[in-house]
Amino acid sequence: MNPQNTETEKTSDHNAGNRTVVDFHGQPLEFRIVGPDDATILGDYFVSLSTETRRRYGPHAFDRETAEQLCATTDPGETLRMIAVDRTAATPRIIAYFILILGVRDDDVVRYQILGIPLNAAQDCTLAPSVADDYQSKGLGSVLMRRLVEIAREIGRTRMVLWGGTQATNDRAVHFYHKHGFTTVGEFQEPPGFNNYDMILDL
Repeated sequence: MNPQNTETEKTSDHNAGNRTVVDFHGQPLEFRIVGPDDATILGDYFVSLSTETRRRYGPHAFDRETAEQLCATTDPGETLRMIAVDRTAATPRIIAYFILILGVRDDDVVRYQILGIPLNAAQDCTLAPSVADDYQSKGLGSVLMRRLVEIAREIGRTRMVLWGGTQATNDRAVHFYHKHGFTTVGEFQEPPGFNNYDMILDL
């Protein structure tokens, strides 16, 4: 997530959820919705994440059972579970996993309401991104984030919020979101004693 990177992007089509190709340092990557046949490589991705990355990113468990459940029950009409797949190696490998909920979560709605910012499930969306440890701080997150913003706009979403906010101590993530246009609108503790920021992006 280095702001000095200048990777270019290209897409094979502009329909939300269809296969997209992004160019990362001259390396073509698939960026697409998780499918029923991705359980093995998604499980590999989950178990490969470091303890630190898992601590920073927690919408669900990171194990093979969860990967199997997600791949078997994915519903693009409600949630886009997007994976970036590197196919240059002998075995395809997931190197990033972005969740885009087409709506908002109840606990986020409550916090934003207190802030005087009513969320709209029909127009807003919720983001939770993650990147493989060996690809962090290399610009991959920025390439994928720009494409995901395009997708959100294409399907008529007008704002994007972070799933459960972001940890205030995660300076790299806070910088990343600010670089991509998010605004910090509030602060809360969850769990008690741990500060988090609520951040929102106008699309």
